Amino acid sequence: MFRIGHGYDVHRLSEGRKLILGGVEIPHTVGLLGHSDADVLVHAIMDSMLGALALGDIGHFFPDTDEKYKGADSMKLLGEVCHICREQGYKIGNIDATVIAQAPKLAPYVMQMRENIAAVCGCEVSQIGVKATTEEKLGFTGEKLGISAHAVALMTENI
Repeated sequence: MFRIGHGYDVHRLSEGRKLILGGVEIPHTVGLLGHSDADVLVHAIMDSMLGALALGDIGHFFPDTDEKYKGADSMKLLGEVCHICREQGYKIGNIDATVIAQAPKLAPYVMQMRENIAAVCGCEVSQIGVKATTEEKLGFTGEKLGISAHAVALMTENI
């Protein structure tokens, strides 16, 4: 038995914030604005995993109205989502994610992102796909106003 889920997240770029994607702090002049560390990649991945199991989204489990999650490390939240999925009897088959950002160039950081996510999820790096693309200067990401991410998770029964 397997289940598939899709996740999407977007955050505005803002001065005075760190840019963290896939648990990697990336040197840049601006970072992502959010209640937590605003790791848009990890947020999309968590939503895809929860969606596959019809459990809602991260806002249900980690609401931005709860001060407990202010500045939260998204990788720790990912660990909690993995635990929730295991409790439901599922594990990751594979995850495929795409980050959409005009800048900075993310290719040098993709392997570290994959390794970080796999380590937290307790799976092989080969089960985690991360890609990065631009939107050819179109839309809010192309205008460098924000960064978005899509993710698809295949969850399999943990037998």
